[in-house]
Amino acid sequence: MANTLEAKKNQIYETVKNAAQKAYPEMEIPTFTIEAPRDKGHGDYAVNIAMLLAKAAKSAPRMIAEKIVAELNGADFGAEKIEVAGPGFINFYLDKSYLYNTLLEIEQEGENYGHIDIANGKSVVVEFVSANPTGPMHMGNARGGALGDTLGNVLKAAGWNVTKEFYINDAGAQIDKFGRSLDARYIQLIKGEDAIEFPEDGYQGDDIKVHAANYRAKFGDALLEKSEEERKKELVAYALPLNIAALKETLDEYRINYDVWFSESTLHNDGSVKETLELLKKSNITYEKDGALWIKSTEFGAEKDDVLVRANGIPTYFAADIAYHRNKLEDRGFDLAINIWGADHHGHIARMKGAMEAVGISGDKLDVLVIQLVRLMRNGEVARMSKRTGKMITLADLIEEIGVDAARYFFNMRAAGSHMDFDLDLAVSQSNENPVFYVQYAHARICSIIRILKESGVDILPFDKTDCSLLKKEEEIELLTKLSQLPLEIKAAAESFDPSNLTHYLIDVAAHFHSFYNACRVRDEEPNLMQARLKLIESTRVVIKNVLDILGVSAPEKM
Repeated sequence: MANTLEAKKNQIYETVKNAAQKAYPEMEIPTFTIEAPRDKGHGDYAVNIAMLLAKAAKSAPRMIAEKIVAELNGADFGAEKIEVAGPGFINFYLDKSYLYNTLLEIEQEGENYGHIDIANGKSVVVEFVSANPTGPMHMGNARGGALGDTLGNVLKAAGWNVTKEFYINDAGAQIDKFGRSLDARYIQLIKGEDAIEFPEDGYQGDDIKVHAANYRAKFGDALLEKSEEERKKELVAYALPLNIAALKETLDEYRINYDVWFSESTLHNDGSVKETLELLKKSNITYEKDGALWIKSTEFGAEKDDVLVRANGIPTYFAADIAYHRNKLEDRGFDLAINIWGADHHGHIARMKGAMEAVGISGDKLDVLVIQLVRLMRNGEVARMSKRTGKMITLADLIEEIGVDAARYFFNMRAAGSHMDFDLDLAVSQSNENPVFYVQYAHARICSIIRILKESGVDILPFDKTDCSLLKKEEEIELLTKLSQLPLEIKAAAESFDPSNLTHYLIDVAAHFHSFYNACRVRDEEPNLMQARLKLIESTRVVIKNVLDILGVSAPEKM
């Protein structure tokens, strides 16, 4: 079923286009825009066609607009009034009865209302969080997780074939550092802290000490008899799976379920990294210096070139990352790859796109969202975090303090590229100032009304048994208009890769519902009017739940 608003806009567009062609038969009619004015006093929709025709028609836009309006018949598309305004805009004031079809759309589509198809069968892999499995997840992972998971849901609602993916960095320098940190703590446990100096760049967190202690409790001190490399290998083999399991458990609690957990080590083991390096060499984009293999990243806009293979023969993380993107876009054939990276990776985007071009893959097939930093605020002050001292606030800490709903909703209220102050006090407050509480309360209130009416023997009638023409009050029409906009909101979120508009849309829906609730009774009204309003609030409930589902936030029926 065609979306009510899109159908109406298309109808107006074609009618205006035909009228313009009649008014100026000798001219080619340019593509023009049809938009809802910010000021309601300017009508429901406005078109800018007159301004676009002015140069070719050698006439003032207002005169052109008036000539086009003379060819229009408002009755053809439900216009109660058409006027020329400002420099030459044509404003349309519509009979709102067309909006009633929104209630039929929602009835027919249910949990799929708002879903669209702008992808035409294309596939996308959304890779997010991908935290080093060497310790617990921090605030950047919390924000990236909420945004990445929601973006995947948005793209799915917009018709994409979506794969959500976690890239496990289980090879390279981070794992080596993890092994050295574990080894030092293990030796210190047995021989004392003075027995070995802890690596200057090692992981300071208490989790390293816990792993070392647990390993010793389970297997004793036998590792002391082995070489450092053997000790590191065994300690990593013990601790890394535990960390990955903990990552999965925390992410599951955060309502994130990945389709694929992809291990970096597989790229080394199956020859993908080696094959990629050979392709890069053939592209004449590499050179050798100081025994290492370099890539000319400066040709891609980077400030300096990057090492692909160190002098010791070990490939860098960047080399594996190029192979990983080949795997996504070439081997597995995704049409688009979306990565969500931290702010410190901003300079890496041009390098990666350039490297992909060098191995024969269009850089346009990669889109990267860079997440800016989060400041946690408590009692008006910054809640300090420090990974170096092992006192960082983890994702698990955040979930425990404010809950999953607040975390996921708040992190999706701002675009990825904007800095964010996260108000912990607001997130747990049960007040209208707390946006997630405000939206959830609207849903629960609707459920309460429907439940009470059902207990008194009143059921919701189907659309064809409901006289929706009785919905005439301003608050009813405003709420109905807002419900009809959901498909457009999902389209906007999918095209911009930014779900934040959906959280603000939900706040608007809740506000319009509360305004309706304060102005219009549902219970104890004349039966036909009661049924029409019951249909309206049930549709509102569906819309709120559908968007909360996309956000990964619960829709409680009682509060």
